[in-house]
Amino acid sequence: MTIKVFGHKSPDTDSTGSPLIWAWYLSEVRGTPAEAVLLGEPNTEANFVLRRWGRDRPQIIEDVAAGEDCIVVDTNNLAELPASINEANLLEIIDHHLLQGGLATRTPIAITIRPLACTATLMHQLMGDDAAQMPEWVKGLMLSCILSDTLAFRSPTTTEVDRALAEALAADLGISIDEYSGELFAAKSDVSAFSEEELVRMDSKSYEVDGVKMRISVLETTSPETVLARKPQIIDAMTRVAADDKVNEVLFFVVDILKEEATLLLSSDLARGIARKSFGVEPQGDSVVLPGVVSRKKQIIPALKV
Repeated sequence: MTIKVFGHKSPDTDSTGSPLIWAWYLSEVRGTPAEAVLLGEPNTEANFVLRRWGRDRPQIIEDVAAGEDCIVVDTNNLAELPASINEANLLEIIDHHLLQGGLATRTPIAITIRPLACTATLMHQLMGDDAAQMPEWVKGLMLSCILSDTLAFRSPTTTEVDRALAEALAADLGISIDEYSGELFAAKSDVSAFSEEELVRMDSKSYEVDGVKMRISVLETTSPETVLARKPQIIDAMTRVAADDKVNEVLFFVVDILKEEATLLLSSDLARGIARKSFGVEPQGDSVVLPGVVSRKKQIIPALKV
């Protein structure tokens, strides 16, 4: 039986590239048939990466079947996974996020969670000497995942392990990190074709804090003014998404990659209260600027208070 390898819903570059990397490793190195699949349409940067390295977009699936062999990467959050994941035969988790809980397995499984900036970095460690067998496209995906997740080393999640691996991969591929990351961020920033609801859902994770259910959405861009020009429409969309997804609040962070700051859009008094308690700011109106905040994993999620 072919193992399905997938990351989280609303797949970004790491949740698009890492399933492909691990499916290659399982199939070509370990001799275990595996297939990368996605839980949704990849974002603009991830689609650029697929084209750049000559990969077809993996199949998008809605759910997994009972007893189906699968491996989860780049998440362990039940809310970001297929509805039937606990009925599937989950074999392994490879992740770099905090441990969420809620997953149930049929048998003991391998779980690897390490404090690295990127799942692809962790996969390189797990491969050991076998990483020398990586073809150019796997190296390219791995480099792309690291540069995306670290914002080209701007994110506080960046470790020396991530940086050293990215620099080694770039040297091996003959690629300038500055030039290539500029291409990645230009692709990430091109959101003109998306509706406001799509922008809110594009890079979004579900979390619960003290009984308050939230959707935490992040849009990383080198052109924040283009996104913020649509602020009234986006705030309206946040309210609709909250109602549709049956959550209490949607928080939408527009991360300026170059200035290394985030603008938090606020659609309600509850959101303003969360901003005040979490980030020590006094919101005036429907948005607030948070200097130095660029990482959902390290700076946003751990800070949230209601």
